[in-house]
Amino acid sequence: MRTLIFSILFALLALCAVTALAFPVFWAPFGLLVILALMATADAIQTKRAVLRNFPLIGRMRYLFEAIRPEINQYFVESNTDGVPFSREQRSLVYQRAKGQLDTVPFGTQQDVYADGYEWLAHSIQAFHLGIADAPRVLIGGPECTQPYDAALLNVSAMSFGSLSSNAVEALNKGAKEGDFYHNTGEGAISSYHRKHGGDLVWQIGTGYFGCRDGEGHFDPQSFAKGAADPQVKMIEIKLSQGAKPGHGGILPGSKVTPEIAEARGVPVGKDVLSPPGHSTFGTPRELCNWIAELRELAGGKPVGFKLCVGRPVELMGIAKAMRETGHIPDFISIDGGEGGTGAAPLEFSNSVGMPLREAIVLTHNILEGFDLRGSIRLIASGKVVSAFDVVTRLALGADLVCSARSMMLALGCIQARRCNSNDCPVGVATQNPSLVAGLDIEDKARRVATFQRYTVEGLMELLGAAALSSPSQLTPSHILRRTPSGEVGSLADLHGRVERGSLLFDPVPESLRCAWEKSSADAFDPLPVAPCAT
Repeated sequence: MRTLIFSILFALLALCAVTALAFPVFWAPFGLLVILALMATADAIQTKRAVLRNFPLIGRMRYLFEAIRPEINQYFVESNTDGVPFSREQRSLVYQRAKGQLDTVPFGTQQDVYADGYEWLAHSIQAFHLGIADAPRVLIGGPECTQPYDAALLNVSAMSFGSLSSNAVEALNKGAKEGDFYHNTGEGAISSYHRKHGGDLVWQIGTGYFGCRDGEGHFDPQSFAKGAADPQVKMIEIKLSQGAKPGHGGILPGSKVTPEIAEARGVPVGKDVLSPPGHSTFGTPRELCNWIAELRELAGGKPVGFKLCVGRPVELMGIAKAMRETGHIPDFISIDGGEGGTGAAPLEFSNSVGMPLREAIVLTHNILEGFDLRGSIRLIASGKVVSAFDVVTRLALGADLVCSARSMMLALGCIQARRCNSNDCPVGVATQNPSLVAGLDIEDKARRVATFQRYTVEGLMELLGAAALSSPSQLTPSHILRRTPSGEVGSLADLHGRVERGSLLFDPVPESLRCAWEKSSADAFDPLPVAPCAT
């Protein structure tokens, strides 16, 4: 094949050369053929790509089609319901709501209502109308909190400046300001773009302690107190892990540490920045609870909580024991499911590490309820929240409010190009390329973010009214029905058991949690050496 390609090329070259002597107009095709011949020669002599070596020039088509495969698949191959991670139907819903356009669908559902896993809300004959004006706020703040925060039902989940562009961060915060909901900073600290429009912030503190670290990368109480005193900061969130890559640290290459990012994170310009897999400030559940109390005091009594993707139930049980023993209780816990997204994650972590959100919500709710802590702690759920029904299911399983990252990106104009890790996001959302960032209009996208949030919460209230419920707090797992693999129908209450309040304070404890209860300790995350069982 290689010989045939070169034979054709050189024959065309000779023909063009002879023709060009008589007809000068052929010099342009001749020049093009010379360039193609040089490219083919380079392909044939290189040794890194066998396809190009064996099929000079022609082999380049393979890499071209591979580069545009996501777009071909999205626009010409996939149906309205089978796209991943978000289907065309889901993306269209966000786009339409963000623009305030018609978001109804004609001719009936495209879902297979008899498929395994299909879910629906049990509505009531006594349905009534609820609108956005009926949407309640959720007060976050336990016994030790002196500055509780009144949160919306749907908020912007954690995304850092650096992973998102400056214009994207500005638009999210301006949208949060207009819609009166909060904007989580992500672990990349608070930048000037977070502050510019005055939207409520949840300051996330990760393992790198960006924005509150000393020269060695350890937590610095003075820097934290200064940052937490900002009136725009409403809550503090300690990031233990995230759904897309739990237990995985990272390095921000020095080439990406611009002066703006360095200023926000409190790191040197142009030098690699380490985010360790775990925290250096605490090593046991008891120390974590004591640190929560310290942060709350340094923050002037603002709500402090932590975010995690649940891994080993025994560790979560140990934290609950430490809460009871120390009396230091977080004001909220954010649960991130293993299906969560990120700008860049190893495939193994994204696909195969971390408990999915639903099981994680139920487990966390049951442990807190069993230790009689649930009334003091708000549960925040995040992970693939797009529609009002997504919000309903998470609230029914035990969450008090929800956050979303990727649907907010879609509201900004994200087209699911899945180039977040390559710095060439075509719509300027997940890139630091100035020419691409410039394409994202802050005013327009902020309005879309606020509009999407408003209509989604309004949709939530309409669903509650259809079920004859006047408040999200009335939702229970029994309100969501699901078709099982056998074809039978059961509620989420049948699939996810509940425990009685206070049932983990005394023996005997519920059998479903006995193993984690026996192996857990307030003084170590490692399981205690007792009889073998799943942890």
